[in-house]
Amino acid sequence: MKFTTSDHVKLDFTDEGDGQPVLLLSGIGSYREIWAPTIQFLLNAGYRVINLDARNQGASQRTLKGRRMSRHAMDVKELLDWLDVNDVVGIGNSMGASTLFAYASLFDSQRFSAFIDIDQSPKMISDDTWSFGFKDLTWENFPAALKLPMGAATATPVSEEVRTSVQAARQARPYDAEQNYACLVDHTFQDWRDVLLRLPIPLLVIAGEKSPYFDPQFATATARFAPQGQARSLRVPATS
Repeated sequence: MKFTTSDHVKLDFTDEGDGQPVLLLSGIGSYREIWAPTIQFLLNAGYRVINLDARNQGASQRTLKGRRMSRHAMDVKELLDWLDVNDVVGIGNSMGASTLFAYASLFDSQRFSAFIDIDQSPKMISDDTWSFGFKDLTWENFPAALKLPMGAATATPVSEEVRTSVQAARQARPYDAEQNYACLVDHTFQDWRDVLLRLPIPLLVIAGEKSPYFDPQFATATARFAPQGQARSLRVPATS
C-alpha cells in the first residue's frame, strides 16, 4: 500500500489483520520483509500489523528530503493519523526504535500505548556519560567511522525464507547508503535519554546477548530512564 506524506514522499507499507494495532519499524538500510516471522506470530495472536518501509528504504520513495529522525517521526505520525489508529504498540529495531523516540520527543505518546526497542541504545556515541554506544564509536571518530562497513547485524543467520525475500526486495529496490548517509549521521548523533525520562507509556528494551553492535547491558541501563521501563536479554539458542 502507498501513503503520501505532507512533503510529497510516497511511503510503502502493509496493513494486515484485526485487533490491537502494532507498528513495525526496521533499521536503517533494512527492508520490511525482515519482519515476516514476527508478523505471522502477531497475526496468529490476533493483532493488526502495520509494517512500514521508511523513506529511502525498501519499496518507499528515494529522496533527498527529510533525511533526519524528526522527519521519520513525522512520517509515522502522518501515517497513523491517516489510518486513524490508536492504542498502537510500536516495535522498532535499531533506527526504528530511534524513530519511536523521536516521535515521543515531538508528540509524546499520541496514538501509542507502548514501545518496544530492539537492539537500539538511546545514545550511540560513547563518552564520559554513557558507555553503551554503537561498537567503538566516540566523539573522536564520529562521523568518519560511519563510513566503515558495519558488519552483520545479526549473530545468527535468518531463515532461508526470510533471506530470499529480503534479497528479492533488495534487488528490486537497492538501498543507496551514500545518498542516505545524512540520515545515518543524524540518527547516530541523537541522545534520547531525556525523552525516555518523561516517556508516559511502558517501554520494553530487548538486547541480544551476542549483539554485533551493542553491549547487551545497554538494555538494563536504558530501561532505568523510563518510568515504566523493562529490559530483557535474549540468548542465542544452542546448536547441536
